[in-house]
Amino acid sequence: MSILKQCGDRLFHQTKKRVLKTSSSWRSDLGWNFDRSENAKPEESSIAGIMMKFFNTAGPVNSRKHYCLQPLERFDFTEITSLIEQEKYFVLHAPRQTGKTSCLLALMERLNAEGKYKCLYINVEAAQGAREDVRRGVKAILSEMASRAHHFLDDSFLKSVWLKVLEESGEDAGLNEALTLWAEENQSHIVLLIDEIDSLIGDTLISVLRQIRSGYDKRPHAFPQTIILCGVRDVRDYRIHSTRDKAIITGGSAFNIKAKSLRLGNFNKEEIRTLYLQHSEETGQVFEPDTLELAWDMTKGQPWLVNALAYEVCFEMKDGRNRADHITVEMMETAKENIILRKDTHIDQLADKLKEERVKRIISPMLQGIDLEVAVEDDIQYTLDLGLIRRTQVGLQIANSIYREVIPRYLTIIPQYNFESRVIPSWYINEDTGLLEMDKLLSAFQEFFRENSEHWVERFEYKEAGPQLLLQAFLQRIVNRSGRVEREYGLGRMRTDLLVIRPTDTVVQKIVIELKILYKSLEKTIEDGLKQTVSYMDKCGSDEGHLIIFDRDVSRSWDEKIFKRKQGWNGKEVVVWGM
Repeated sequence: MSILKQCGDRLFHQTKKRVLKTSSSWRSDLGWNFDRSENAKPEESSIAGIMMKFFNTAGPVNSRKHYCLQPLERFDFTEITSLIEQEKYFVLHAPRQTGKTSCLLALMERLNAEGKYKCLYINVEAAQGAREDVRRGVKAILSEMASRAHHFLDDSFLKSVWLKVLEESGEDAGLNEALTLWAEENQSHIVLLIDEIDSLIGDTLISVLRQIRSGYDKRPHAFPQTIILCGVRDVRDYRIHSTRDKAIITGGSAFNIKAKSLRLGNFNKEEIRTLYLQHSEETGQVFEPDTLELAWDMTKGQPWLVNALAYEVCFEMKDGRNRADHITVEMMETAKENIILRKDTHIDQLADKLKEERVKRIISPMLQGIDLEVAVEDDIQYTLDLGLIRRTQVGLQIANSIYREVIPRYLTIIPQYNFESRVIPSWYINEDTGLLEMDKLLSAFQEFFRENSEHWVERFEYKEAGPQLLLQAFLQRIVNRSGRVEREYGLGRMRTDLLVIRPTDTVVQKIVIELKILYKSLEKTIEDGLKQTVSYMDKCGSDEGHLIIFDRDVSRSWDEKIFKRKQGWNGKEVVVWGM
């Protein structure tokens, strides 16, 4: 019996108790207990006085409110403290909503609890609105720093001097001077954690980096001993447009004192299990074993996705709110679909990045299944830093299956709306059996593609992948809510594999559709496609397969391109469509 099942089989009564870690020497606003002394005692409270925990999808984690992993266990804490002891300045970066802020806040509280350093976390995103107005930007940063020092450290020194410093030293030296005065005022050496550094723009970012660099030699007595810059990208990869210099300044040159770059990774399988097990232990609700493997496949450990899936299935969906019911694979699939359709901020922000040319140069070849051609290393690194793709043993791939689903659906949203008045799903559902009639559906698409493809494909931002995207939009309109489409695509695959899964009252319909662009001879393309289609059918347990070949040669007539034939391969029949 699995650990999760053992937890689910325990009896949970009305007066269930939970342990909250506290200590007389230090109690964190975020719920972390950093007192390791023997005097630290747990505090017990009944469930009647405490709100039950939940999975966090917005803002930093709080251990008293949220199921969570210990932030300081998500990176090498020994390495971090070693860099601080060596008075190093370094970078911590990771994609958005990975847990960077939670880790920095926990680090601040840990260092302050130990008492060796005075550590302050600041978020400089408020200065983004200043854009290249350096004075406004530095003013916003100094105000934020003074406010947080007062709130978190009970230190009002910056509050008393920062305005005067800015007035006397100006925007290009004010930050440096304020940090110098603050460091000289304190007996403990200062560790400064600067979050959202890459939200700053142009000359404001350049000024901040240069002022930090110019104070580096004064550390630790007259400048922070350590400064950690945190953002989505490594500072060395910044390409900063300077209006003053009328040039592009690299982050590496503006901040050439960086000792190291650390990247905060995703959860691994065991960490997902640990996180979900916290819910099972608290409520008695069981995640069936297959759901953990599915959560890993869907998210590849992306922290926001891992939490969002669990929150949706356990707290939003009606079936999941009944703690006596197990969380099943089917419920997780529904939760994933709900998240995608709702377009939560995380999904929306990520999808919006697809409009950027440097992202397009990576994602478009993946959608087409061809090799990279015009992309440069910086494009690849940028798309990796965004978390859209990941490196694997077989090359670059879309980061996880949810993103792999989101990308084509986001790129085809307008065609999906346009299909609503043209395509009625019930036309393609057999009234007697309830089965999706794929032959009828693809015949209709073939006719539509012949008559409309030229101007519909031109509407796509990703025109090169237009035929594949147009079919997926047509298919999504019909399958939406009554089933799902799973997609496999990537660099060098020379195909896109689609698996339509549609449950009925009697069976679960599984239909494989393989999409190929005609590059070689038609017969060779069909031969390769039949092998790949049948192989994918075997992998998915499907007995219905379709191979679609798009011919983009404008010199051939539609009569030459359009055909339908049935061909066998390895004992299975595949319907081949020419378009």
